[in-house]
Amino acid sequence: MKTAICSGSFDPITLGHLDIIRRAAACFDRVCVCVSPNAEKKNQMFTPEQKLRLVQAAVAELPNVEAELGPGLLADFAVEHGATAIVRGVRNATDLDAEYSLALINQSIHPGLETVFFPASLEYQYFSSSMAREMIRYGQPLEKYLPAAIVPLVREMTEKKEG
Repeated sequence: MKTAICSGSFDPITLGHLDIIRRAAACFDRVCVCVSPNAEKKNQMFTPEQKLRLVQAAVAELPNVEAELGPGLLADFAVEHGATAIVRGVRNATDLDAEYSLALINQSIHPGLETVFFPASLEYQYFSSSMAREMIRYGQPLEKYLPAAIVPLVREMTEKKEG
């Protein structure tokens, strides 16, 4: 059974993320989505537990996909879950450059652990979690940016924060 890891901070998960996860699920027997804390990212909107809940709701329809929090190094998480590959989405050359460096680091930690790059689908190339957070902050319609299953959850979570 071939297992892949899709990781990210998912603050929140977008349609672009979900597109990459779906495509990975079509290529691998099992996909584990690793919701990673990223202390370097500023202005995070959701707690790790909220992010996990959103990801789980977004992937619920995909039978070979699961999600969990992944503290620590991604390469270690991948090996602990029996993964042979890490799947990363790239929107542009800047993303590819950064992801390529991380792939080399992960492979040096665990030789044999491959990184597979999926180019962003054209309709999601400009999507980012930071753009989605701006749409949330300004009360914009979210259906164009976020999986439909999480829109009510996002509204509920952000209203509690404001209230």
